[in-house]
Amino acid sequence: MQGLLLLACLGLGLFCLTLARRLRRLNDLETGLGGAIAVMAAEVDRLERAIRAARDEAMEASTRLADEIETARRERAIWDLRARIGAAAAEAPQTLSAARRLRKRAEAAHG
Repeated sequence: MQGLLLLACLGLGLFCLTLARRLRRLNDLETGLGGAIAVMAAEVDRLERAIRAARDEAMEASTRLADEIETARRERAIWDLRARIGAAAAEAPQTLSAARRLRKRAEAAHG
């Protein structure tokens, strides 16, 4: 019975030794899963920084675009006002000419 127990203990010891070797290889930072995890963690960090930078650039571009749109709206309002003033100025001489002709006719009729 003790021989069987000794044999079982040796078998378990060999199994533990094999498991320890495999675990060491798995956690090796250069070739094992540990290295893959370290590389992936570094990539995740790099990607998070890139996303933050892209988000900041997008927010800045959005703010600049909103400013440009507001400037364009103000300039369009100024151009519309200038166009209305120009149209009114173009109509004014015609209206004055017609008023003068009517006044002359009235003076000629009364005069």
